[in-house]
This record gives sequence, structure tokens and C-alpha cells, in this order.
Amino acid sequence: MELNDANLQTLTEFLRKTLDPDPTVRRPAEKFLESVEGNQNYPLLLLTLLEKSQDNVIRVCAAVTFKNYIKRNWRIVEDEPNKISDADRTAIKANIVNLMLSSPEQIQKQLSDAISIIGREDFPQKWPDLLTEMVTRFRSGDFHIINGVLRTAHSLFKRYRHEFKSNELWTEIKLVLGTFALPLTELFKATIELCQTHANDVNALKVLFSSLTLISKLFYSLNFQDLPEFFEDNMETWMTNFHGLLTLDNKLLQTDDEEEAGLLELLKSQICDNAALYAQKYDEEFQPYLPRFVTAIWNLLVSTGQEVKYDLLVSNAIQFLASVCERPHYKHLFEDQNTLTSICEKVIVPNMEFRSADEEAFEDNSEEYIRRDLEGSDIDTRRRAACDLVRGLCKFFEGPVTAIFSGYVNSMLSEYAKNPGLNWKHKDAATYLVTSLASKAQTQKHGITQANELVNLTEFFVNHILPDLQSSNVNEFPVLKADAIKYVMIFRSKLPKEQLLQAVPLLITHLQAESTVQHTYAAHALERLFTMRGPNNATLITSAEMAPFTEQLLTNLFKALTLPGSAENEYIMKAIMRSFSLLQEAIVPYIPTLIGQLTHKLLLVSKNPSKPHFNHYLFESLCLSVRITCKANPVTVSSFEEALFPVFTEILQNDVQEFLPYVFQVMSLLLEIHSNSIPASYMALFPHLLQPVLWERTGNIPPLVRLLQAFLEKGGASIAASAADKIPGLLGVFQKLIASKANDHQGFYLLNSIIENMPPESITQYRKQIFILLFQRLQSSKTTKFIKSFLVFINLYCVKYGAIALQEIFDSIQPKMFGMVLEKIIIPEVQKVSGTVEKKICAVGITKILTECPAMMDTEYTKLWTPLLQALIGLFELPEDDSIPDDEHFIDIEDTPGYQTAFSQLAFAGRKEHDPIGDAVGNPKILLAQSLHKLSTACPGRVPSMLNTSLNAEALKFLQGYLQVASVQLV
Repeated sequence: MELNDANLQTLTEFLRKTLDPDPTVRRPAEKFLESVEGNQNYPLLLLTLLEKSQDNVIRVCAAVTFKNYIKRNWRIVEDEPNKISDADRTAIKANIVNLMLSSPEQIQKQLSDAISIIGREDFPQKWPDLLTEMVTRFRSGDFHIINGVLRTAHSLFKRYRHEFKSNELWTEIKLVLGTFALPLTELFKATIELCQTHANDVNALKVLFSSLTLISKLFYSLNFQDLPEFFEDNMETWMTNFHGLLTLDNKLLQTDDEEEAGLLELLKSQICDNAALYAQKYDEEFQPYLPRFVTAIWNLLVSTGQEVKYDLLVSNAIQFLASVCERPHYKHLFEDQNTLTSICEKVIVPNMEFRSADEEAFEDNSEEYIRRDLEGSDIDTRRRAACDLVRGLCKFFEGPVTAIFSGYVNSMLSEYAKNPGLNWKHKDAATYLVTSLASKAQTQKHGITQANELVNLTEFFVNHILPDLQSSNVNEFPVLKADAIKYVMIFRSKLPKEQLLQAVPLLITHLQAESTVQHTYAAHALERLFTMRGPNNATLITSAEMAPFTEQLLTNLFKALTLPGSAENEYIMKAIMRSFSLLQEAIVPYIPTLIGQLTHKLLLVSKNPSKPHFNHYLFESLCLSVRITCKANPVTVSSFEEALFPVFTEILQNDVQEFLPYVFQVMSLLLEIHSNSIPASYMALFPHLLQPVLWERTGNIPPLVRLLQAFLEKGGASIAASAADKIPGLLGVFQKLIASKANDHQGFYLLNSIIENMPPESITQYRKQIFILLFQRLQSSKTTKFIKSFLVFINLYCVKYGAIALQEIFDSIQPKMFGMVLEKIIIPEVQKVSGTVEKKICAVGITKILTECPAMMDTEYTKLWTPLLQALIGLFELPEDDSIPDDEHFIDIEDTPGYQTAFSQLAFAGRKEHDPIGDAVGNPKILLAQSLHKLSTACPGRVPSMLNTSLNAEALKFLQGYLQVASVQLV
């Protein structure tokens, strides 16, 4: 693609179409962009547009498209073509920093992200001048540019907070500190001076405070791994200024907004984080500064209001106190009973209250509420921070703290009892205290003992929780009902089974509640109860115990999906999956109606898949329906196909990428249930499965290979008869897979199925080429995984076509090749083969080579006979060799670049392990004994003499054992 006006114009038109709400316009435009993104100059055209286009919407769209393009393609993946030309890479790196700094903020953010993605791969080795180029911009004095640099630096360095320690990381951080630490400190001091100069200019202060917040974030990232010498030497500068900023209260920066945190709050929150980092990690060096930070942060907590905008600040400030009170050094600061009472009264209890903002979230933003409350993404909530502080205090002061809170719990509950309608929030706070304190003791046992239960859990359940669950009006006091359900869920392993069984029908009733949080919690609690294990690893609650409630359970779960806000509720769908799994054949009578509802739901979500977990559990539920019903009655598979195929066809035609791997797995499951023939509806699909575009996406590979295996298993002969022209396509797929280190094992799965199930004559003409391809791959990159698969394949070939055929095909490629393979691959490497079926295939194959291949007895190959036998006995008797060469440790990790859908394995679509040898060979050791006996009768005297002269004594002893068990002798 040339850099010219015509191409810029075309690109502009297609970008505009990608914003169109109509999918018939949008989809083709997205497909077009996908098809041209491999062309040289494509990224440079995008950069030109975002710099020069007159239309602001197009500029932003080009910036987002560019960032996503970089995200998908910049990383160079081994074995895959480089998706961005070197010339483009150089041009991008030469221009992007300047472009980013001169762009408006919306575009600046996108380019800043792109720089950090490139930096993650290329900095510092392939982009050494990035930092110097950025640091020189600090001198510009223009804070739009300076903030652009700081933002980019932040996105580059924030990974230091969670990277594992390594020499490379240290070297990189050292290099960064050498270039960046001093200019950053100078900038910090200069910015603080400017804040004083412009103390009355609100617009200047806004820019300066956003710089200070970014500088504070960079301070955190650069100090996270270890305390750098530079920062230790300059601690006075940083800490004095941080302390000054914490106590600063500039009226101009206060906002009227109650929801959104202002610049002052964001800066102070980050400073609390920085102080907590030093208090936790570098307490010795930080000790001189600690008391003044404790005082400042305490004053901040006592004087800060309950508004939502202060949540992050308050939670970070409390987390600071929590990290300090856990350290033995600082224990003395908290010892006084008055201090403890004051902390509990002024900090902990007020921040555990259920505020009107929480109530709003509960009602109007249930998804976010559930994410925070159930999934623990409540890191920055006041409640969570208050809990952490209590746990921290309990480390040294468990007795007094427990006493203080027991008093609070009792007084809150008695307040509630006086007037439930008015005082329900008191009960909520009491239940929250009990669940948060006691549950932390059982799930995260860090320094807190089980004795930290404020109340007797069973009594509390009977007296305070059960009444809420049993209430006749499910929609009254939804917050308390949700608390009660959560209580059952959290303490499920502590409560006796009869109480759990008492709760199950009540939870089923709560599935009908109008409140999204309430019916979601009910579904989640049921799902968790159904996974609990009892004695002998069976489920604690059995299908029989669920019998009285089965119909109600299924009805209410499916009804819950029709409630407002829960059309794609992943917790309900997971509960459906788990119920199917628990109830097994008890669901068969309901499946005819339920399968209709599931397929209808699938059709709806396939139009715009947005909830990956929901979709996953939906497909799992479909698999369970098929499995359970067809287990009882295999002929019902056709009614499932009638229900599912129309939806599947639509998904395949619209190329719904997220769903293809799932569809292939369900189709494999259905096809595997058929007796030995392929229905016409599947055969029509077969040619489409070989299209190269499907194999480009890594997520499709495992399920597609399995589906092709199912085709071969059920109808290898009919493919050879009616679709022989497709065999080259099938082998083309094998060739593509075998070339990739990540997917070569999938190529072997396919190849093994071809060898096992296709009529021999249908692939005769291709056999030699298959072996040549495998040898080319062995020469270019020989990995342990490849060798293991290669060994299984050649032995399967030997089992299927005979040892003579194997020897002849090797020697036809190159004279004496068979001996080289035995000597260099089979004998030294067979010990690495893992898996029962794989070992059995190798054992039977090697036995055939030893006893059914004349060339082994009377040519130059004879010298390999005993070492090969020794290797086989080793495979039987020695532990598996699982050593991997150093340079190969990370090969199998699937690094899916960018946005491609990774493969999601459906647990309930699992394939039974297949043994190609089956019952023909029960015990390979006995087969070896019988085959050696047969060989020795054909050439008397030869076998014992070969054994006695060169087989090691231990191996000989094992072999005599096999002969005895098989009751045969060698002659």
C-alpha cells in the first residue's frame, strides 16, 4: 500500500464504516481492514490519518485502530511470520513519540498505550533511545508535553510492580533509574514550586496536580522491586514533599461532584500507597518519617467525609494503617486501649456502614456491586479496607479487638430488633462484621486463628440468618436477604449438612426475587453447594436428596434468565450447568423443553457475544444435555442435531469467531455418539473445515483437529470413497500444524487418525512425502515434544502396516535411514514417551520391529537388535525420563498474540481416551515374550545367544520374568 491520497481516502471511508451501528455495513469494513493490515505502510497510513485528517472522529478512530493493530501484531512469535515489516517498525519508532506528544489528549492516550506495548517487546534492547528522547522533553516547560511523557513512562514502568525478579529486570530498572530518576526528582521539585507560584490559578493547578499524581505513580513503580540507592539518598526531598502534599488543603481544587474523585484526592491516595510501600518494605530506612505520616493520615481519615469521591483515598489511607499495625516495629503505636477503641469507633465502624451510594449500586448497578462483593474486586472499597485493618490489628491485639467488636455486633442487632423497617442497615453491618472477620480466618489464614469467630456460626445462622431466608415475602429487605444468602455460601463448609439441606429449597425460592443481586447470589450459592464434596469424594448433596426440588430448581433457574438485568447472567448459567451435572439422568424428562430454551438463548447471544463466561457455561450445559440424554438413549442424538444445527449453521456462516471453537467441540461430541457412519449433514460440512482461514486462528486448532479425528474415526472409508479429492487438503492441514512448535502435537493427532482410520490404499501415494516432511522438521528444530509425538507415530505406523513396511519406507527415502532412526531416535529417546496408551503403542511397535522384521536379523541392522530390546525393557521398567533441555523450557506455552480468541476447553465435551490397539494386546510385556518365542522357533539358537552376549543382566532378569508369566521359552 503506497502512502498516497487515494489510499488515505479509502482507509478513511472504511474506518468510518467500522463505526456504523448496522452490522451489514460494519462487518465487511472490519473484514477489509483485517485483510489489508498485513500490507507494508498500513500502520504508517493510520498514523498519517491520525495526524492530518480534518475529521476528529476519524483521527480518534485511526488512533484506536492503530493501538489495536500494534497490540495484535507487534510481538514476534516464533514459527510465525513477522506481521509488521522491519521498515514499518523503524518508521513507527522514529515518529510515534513526537506524534504522541503533539496530539490532543484523547489521541495521546491511545498512542501512549501503543508506545508501552512496543516498549514491552523492544525496550531497552531494540529501542535504546526511547527514554532519552522522552526525558529531554521535561525541559520543554509545556505541561501538555510533560504529562504525555509521564503518562507513557507510567504505562511502561507499571509492569515493574508485578514482574518476577530476574537479572534482565534488574538490568532494565538500573538503566531506567540511571536515565530517569534524577530528571524525575528535579521535575517533582520544580512542579511543587510552580504549585506555590500559581496557588491562586485554578487551571494551572489542575495541570500541575495531574503531573504530581503521575510523578507519584512513577515513584511507586520505580521503588517497588527494591529500594534504589538514588531514592534512598533523596528520601528527605521526596518524603518531606509527600508529607506536605498530604496535609495540603487547597480550596480551589475541591470539587462539588460527590461521585468523582478530584485531583487532590487522587494525589493523596497515591501518596498513601507510596507511604504504605515504604512502611512495609523498607521500614528501617523509613522509620524517621513514619510517625509524622501516621499522624497526617490519621487526621485525614478522621476529617474526610462519607462521599463516594473519597472512597479511594479513605481505603488507601486505611490500608496504610493496616500495613503499619502488622509490623512488630510499630506495635507500640497501637498498644493503648484508648487508641484501639478510637480506631474502631472513628475509622472501622463508620467505614463498614452501608451507605446510600451502596444502596444505589445494589439496586441500579448490580453487576458492579456483585463484582465487588462476590469476586473480591472490592480492593478499593472502604468496607474491604476496614476489614483488612481489623485483620491487621488482630495480629497483635486479638483479644481486645474481638471484645470491642462483639459489643458492636450485639448493639447493632438489638437496634435492628427495635425497629426492623427503619434500622435494617444495622443488621447489615452486624452480618458484614461477622462474615468478614470470621471468613477471613478460614480462607486466608495469614496470622489469624479460627478463634477469631465473633459468634457461634451455627447459632447465628439459626437465630439471625434463617429467619431472613424463610421470610414469606422474597422481595422485602433485599440487602438483608442477599447478606443471608452470602452467609450460607461463605460458611458452607462450617455449617452442618442438615442446615445446608434446609437452605436449598429456600435458595431455590430466592431465585425468583426481583433484585438482581439477590437472585444472582441465590444461583451462586446453589452452584457452590452442589460442588461440595462429602465422604468418599462424592458430592455432599446427592441427586436423590434433590429429587423433591428438581422441577422447581430447573423452572426457577430458567425463569431467572428472563428477569430484567439477568438475560446473560453468568452465575445463573453456571448454576444451570452445575445442576445438570449433579442431577444427571434426573434431568432427562425435562430436556425436550429445556434444550429449546438453551438453543434460543444461544441464537440470541451469538448475534453479539459479550459475556464470555456466560457463553462458556451455556455451551457446557448443552454438552451435558447431549451427554446425559444420549448415554441413556443414543438414538436421541438426531433430535439434538435438529435443534442445534440451524443455530450452528448461522454461527458458521456469520463467522462468530468467539463461538467457533465451542461449536466444533459440540459437533465432535455429537458425531462421536453416532455408530460407525457419518450422516450426510456432517459430510456437507467436511470440505469447509479444511479452509486455511479457519486454521489461522489458534483457538480453532484443538477443537478442529478433534472434529476431523471424529470424521476419520466414523467414516475414514467413506471419505476415501466420496471425498478422495479432499485428502491433499487434510494433509495440508497436517503440514501446517507440524511446522509450528506450539501446534505440532495437534498435527500428529491428525496424522495418527489418518493412519489408523483411512484405507491403506487411499494414502499410499502420500506416505513417503509425510515422512520427508517429518524429517525436515526434525532437522530444522528437534524439540522433546516433537520427538515424543514422532515416536508414537512411527510405532503406530508399524503396528498398522507392519515392521517391514516401516523399514522399507525409511530406506526408500535414503539408504540405511532405518538404522539411523533406530540408533539416533528410538533407542535413546523412547524413555521420554509419556501416557499409558502412547507407551503401549511404542511397546507393540518396537516388539514388531524386533520380531517381524527380517532385516533386523541378518543385515548391518542386527547390531541394533539388543540395544533396541534393552530400550524396550527400559520403557517397561524404568521411570519416565521427563528431563527437558534448558533451551526448551518455555516452548509449550501458548502465547496467543493480542485479541485472538484463545481455545476454551469444554469440560463436559471431553473426549474419551482412545486406544488404537485396543483389546488386541492386553499386556505388551506378554506380547514381547510370545513374539520372541515365535522368532526363536523360526531361527533356533539365535535369540538366546544374542541375549546372553550383550543384554545387561538386570534387563535379562526382567525378560525372564515376562517369559515365565507368558509360560513360553526361547529355543
